[in-house]
Amino acid sequence: MKKQSQLLFCLCFCILLIACGTQASFAQNESDERALINVKNGISISKDSLFLLNLRFRMQNRFGFNTVNAKDFSIDQVDFRVRRLRLRLDGYVLSPKIQYYIQLGFSKSDLDLESGGYAQPIRDAIVYYFLTPNLYLGFGQSKLPGNRERVISSGNLQFADRSIANGFFTLDRDFGFFGYYTYQTMGKSQFQLKGAINTGEGRNPSVGDSGLSYTGRFEYLPFGNFTNNGDYSEGDLEFEQTPKLTLGVSYNLNKNAHRTRGQLGSRLYEGRDLNVLIADAMFKYAGWGAMAEFFKRDAADPVTRNAEGDSQVVFVGIGTNMHLSKMITRKSELALRYASVRPDKVIDEYEGRIEEVAMGYSKYLNGHRIKLQGNLGYAWNDGQIQVVNLRNYWFATFQVEFGI
Repeated sequence: MKKQSQLLFCLCFCILLIACGTQASFAQNESDERALINVKNGISISKDSLFLLNLRFRMQNRFGFNTVNAKDFSIDQVDFRVRRLRLRLDGYVLSPKIQYYIQLGFSKSDLDLESGGYAQPIRDAIVYYFLTPNLYLGFGQSKLPGNRERVISSGNLQFADRSIANGFFTLDRDFGFFGYYTYQTMGKSQFQLKGAINTGEGRNPSVGDSGLSYTGRFEYLPFGNFTNNGDYSEGDLEFEQTPKLTLGVSYNLNKNAHRTRGQLGSRLYEGRDLNVLIADAMFKYAGWGAMAEFFKRDAADPVTRNAEGDSQVVFVGIGTNMHLSKMITRKSELALRYASVRPDKVIDEYEGRIEEVAMGYSKYLNGHRIKLQGNLGYAWNDGQIQVVNLRNYWFATFQVEFGI
């Protein structure tokens, strides 16, 4: 496996070098005409076929709270902040075959300062080379081809934030090589293959060990493409004229991982090999939308200890996330969500079972670009949904999304 991964690294790197070299001649054809600026979708600056720059920003301003417990409606925690503030740049240089995607985050949560780490503004920084319109490679930092809710942009969600299952099991971002291939059948159906070989250490990794992360994903769209890439946007804002369905399966093997959740989480005292299986589906038709996700993480000997006897554990177990939504008008939507996180027995003394239900209302002023969102939910522990469990609580969130 190690020799195969090294060979793939060399192959991908050589392809990128060849691509840059073969396209360098485009620079000789540069004209004296001024760049053209377009503001239809963000701000676009282009000049002939030499370069394209799309510039966009978005922010999420939020107010939310949790109650003390299920019986006491006094406010325990307040979430009053700029949840996300992002700047995005994408386009191509020298040729449309050589594309780039950069995303920077500036809010406290975007910088990972809440977890006590150092500021990390770089979220995405990746270069793509298109061998054909249906086959392209990437090198840099980006989201791994994992669960659908995570790969969907946080600006295209129908709830203010992702589910608790996503928080425990998502693959998130990593640095390395990426590959994407789409096979279009003679009919409407379509197959998509996605893969990645990465550090396994998550965003902005330091120099690490030889243990790498390997991810593969398969997607099947039996009824063809969704309108406006709707398979990676929550809610049927397009009011699909015919039923649309996508099915996806991802598998990740993270060798000698050093964090409790693979690319995320606290540091382990010893490295562990983790594997995650993800299955998801999305359906849309006539304003109705449904999404479901299943997660399972395994690891041999998930408990790690230091010399003093302190412990850190890999979160092994299963998770589920299910959405059902309906557009009640062309610009407003109601949505329901149920999510659960269930640790395996081997770590049940360290981690507990968590479940939540939430109802959401979204008012779309300009699609997902500008919208108002309100969520109300209830979370419970250890399978005890009754309000007598004082660890249970209610939560509510109001959020404004604004961007171009």
